[in-house]
Amino acid sequence: MVARVVKAPLRSLMVLGTASNVGKSIIATAFCRIFAQDGYRVAPFKAQNMSLNSAATPDGYEIGRAQALQAEAAGIAPSADMNPVLIKPSSDTFAQIVVNGTIWANVSAHDFFRNRVRELFPDALAAYRRLANRHDVIVLEGAGSPAEINLREADIVNMRMAEAADAACVLVGDIERGGVFAALYGTLELLRPEERARIRGFVINKFRGDPAILEPGLRMIEEKMGIPCFGVIPHLPDIALEDEDSLALQKFRAKKAFASAASADSERPLRVAVVALPSMANFTDFDALAAEPVIDLLYVDAPEALERADVAIVPGTKQTLADLRWLRETGIAGALTRSAGRMPIIGICGGMQMLGRTIEDPDGVEGGGRSDGLALLPIRTRLACHKVTRPSAGTLVARQLFGESIAFGDVRGYEIHVGQTEYERSAPLLSLTRNGEGPAIGDGAVSDDGWTIGTYLHGFFDGDELRHAFIEALRRACGLGSLRERRFVARERADRIDRLAAHVRASLDMKAIMAHLEPIAVA
Repeated sequence: MVARVVKAPLRSLMVLGTASNVGKSIIATAFCRIFAQDGYRVAPFKAQNMSLNSAATPDGYEIGRAQALQAEAAGIAPSADMNPVLIKPSSDTFAQIVVNGTIWANVSAHDFFRNRVRELFPDALAAYRRLANRHDVIVLEGAGSPAEINLREADIVNMRMAEAADAACVLVGDIERGGVFAALYGTLELLRPEERARIRGFVINKFRGDPAILEPGLRMIEEKMGIPCFGVIPHLPDIALEDEDSLALQKFRAKKAFASAASADSERPLRVAVVALPSMANFTDFDALAAEPVIDLLYVDAPEALERADVAIVPGTKQTLADLRWLRETGIAGALTRSAGRMPIIGICGGMQMLGRTIEDPDGVEGGGRSDGLALLPIRTRLACHKVTRPSAGTLVARQLFGESIAFGDVRGYEIHVGQTEYERSAPLLSLTRNGEGPAIGDGAVSDDGWTIGTYLHGFFDGDELRHAFIEALRRACGLGSLRERRFVARERADRIDRLAAHVRASLDMKAIMAHLEPIAVA
């Protein structure tokens, strides 16, 4: 009989970082895959997450996008237990709080962190224990930095959770942003003695260059910190796995202009403008689209850039009415209406709502009120307190879009929205089966001329077949040539996770890391 390696109950490994966006989520994803490859029953966990990128679980709950990716790497279905507290900012000072996958409250940041966050630690701990009772290893992820001393008493995701889980911790620093040794050392020094004892070693991430140059610094910082370096992870280009952190969006917004010229060259990339709404949510919807060589994707916040595009996309948003006002104030609303009928315009979730005739908020979900939409789609939306959260799958109904025929293709994604939309005409964009049960239901809308479409479905562009069919139709509509090169993002996804895991495994002393989990061989 082959021995199976299992873990003692409640054994866990936590990935902490010196700051946000140092690579915690991706490294935790790699650990989930590595442990799964090695025969462990592994699950991810993040007690509290702040992100506008979320995902729907198979049973209809909402969690952070990164934990859904980590569950995929672990080879298991995502569940609400993996991210019991999710903070979705609605402004600089207010946020919607999702607890155990459903809306708990809308609160100010001051009220939440000063008064209410402690209420939720029992929920987080209960979720962790449910996971731990079903798995050999839990890979926990911290948030931001564990050394935010002004937030220490309200921090339920870093060292308090590490203590409750009796977790061995790995501290990650990002060398790409500079000052990595100071960040590592300073983080450790700001922790309490009992917290420092949980940090078993550190990792330097995103390294470029000759490792020999780094070696003297590693030896010195190991001596000063009194813990080992588990390894240095070289920069890994083109991994194309989504990042939930809003800081990751900055690298896309840093691109100020289309790379391709608006020329008569029929082989040039298709210029796609995604409107950079102030409260944009689920920006990972466009990762697969941006990965295509025939797409030049740009986030735009001014009408001039939009008018140089071939295609416009209005994405999802956490604040539909406020972002609709922003569209008008910036002049982007006018640019969209002027382009209607000659430029393909696509609305996703809240973006579709804004492209409709009216949006009403009688229950004060977003502060109340009513607003006319851009009237490009024959729909009317009423915001409601109940949030729809469900995976959905189906087919494209529309035979012709943007003046071009489009091949049928299966579509799969998820819905996360507040709002009930009334469709004024019967022909939907999609036919969906929700949660894999019940009869097919129409979703989305198409304008009379076929040049403007909308859907509630996040992940609409993720499926390779449908994305390629869409791009083909869009390129023809814009007078461009057929696809000569294409990426199979969905098909290659498992390979990319394996590539990430192999990269991290080769870079780190996994034997030393796993020694802290005290494996027990069971015949």
